[in-house]
Amino acid sequence: RVNPEVRGRLAKIADSDLKRYADAATRRAEWRQQVSLPTLPTTTIGSFPQRAELRQARTQLRRGEVDQKTYEARMEDEIRRVIQFQEEVGLDVLVHGEPERNDMVEYFAEQLAGIVTTKLGWVQSYGSRCSKPPIVFGDVSRPVPMTVRWASFAQSLTAKPVKGMLTGPVTILQWSFPRDDVPRRETSFQIALALRDEVADLAAAGIRIIQIDEPAFREAMPLRREDQAGYLRWAIDSFRLAAGGAGPGVQIHTHMCYSEFGDIVEAIAELDADVLSIEATRSGMELLHSFADVGYPNEVGPGVYDIHSPLVPTQAEMADRLRAAARVIPLERLWANPDCGLKTRGWAEVEPSLRNLVGAAREVAAELQPVPAG
Repeated sequence: RVNPEVRGRLAKIADSDLKRYADAATRRAEWRQQVSLPTLPTTTIGSFPQRAELRQARTQLRRGEVDQKTYEARMEDEIRRVIQFQEEVGLDVLVHGEPERNDMVEYFAEQLAGIVTTKLGWVQSYGSRCSKPPIVFGDVSRPVPMTVRWASFAQSLTAKPVKGMLTGPVTILQWSFPRDDVPRRETSFQIALALRDEVADLAAAGIRIIQIDEPAFREAMPLRREDQAGYLRWAIDSFRLAAGGAGPGVQIHTHMCYSEFGDIVEAIAELDADVLSIEATRSGMELLHSFADVGYPNEVGPGVYDIHSPLVPTQAEMADRLRAAARVIPLERLWANPDCGLKTRGWAEVEPSLRNLVGAAREVAAELQPVPAG
């Protein structure tokens, strides 16, 4: 299905659309003047544990057993709980917890024109985890805002910054069944334009930090070496197109996991995200050396809490990981966060783990930050 408006926007994309308003150092300096965060700020990747009641509420809405108003009230109750918990624990940058999302790709696919979702199209993702990949059948566009309602509600509950949470264009495309009549690059750019509009709406609603997740960035790279440079070019440009409209006062984060990143560090740097959170616990922070070797200029949040394990990491363990990270990445450019989202974990594991994470960050920040003269 062809959408002339989408095709027109694609034709008008200019190099300037792929760039932020200023370089990374300028953006960082301006951000720090506007938003006060401590040394080694703490945050999570986005999702929080989803209790059975949340999944049941989504099912009841689909079946027509509850109306939209009742469903939204239940989601608001959960967001209140998640915000209150994060403030109690002492996290610096909060998230709304994503209680309304069944899957990080399907949630957006359900709201984008040109993509259809299935009821029973299950495929194995990994281990016992399964998903229902959406199907791209036409030009992709965004009829209405997709996340602003929930991000705005969460931000209204706290004075701390709340991250807007988006799944990136490459990941949405990679974890869907793509069209075979147009290049993947073109579909990725269409999704990026839809996300660019979402970024603008989030910023207009007062959301100061917007995270564009790209866990499939490395996975989508072709196996044939001769095809890799071409892929990386359009994948980088897709992300930059989605994020490029973010102006002063908006910090762009991205998150990556599930992959080996050593051979694409330079490409990750080209994304020009203000903050990169990345799975690092199992590598013992060794991954960070690859970023240091290429002079990675932006801020980094190495994962210090392995969310794929039910074990609760101690404060001492996470503090040691942060010390190791600080030997590679300057302390003023470090964040502390889990490896990935917390959706698959239980509250009994998450609560003590995040308390220990905050404690570890405060311990290491107090230990390593310079003492003011005088």
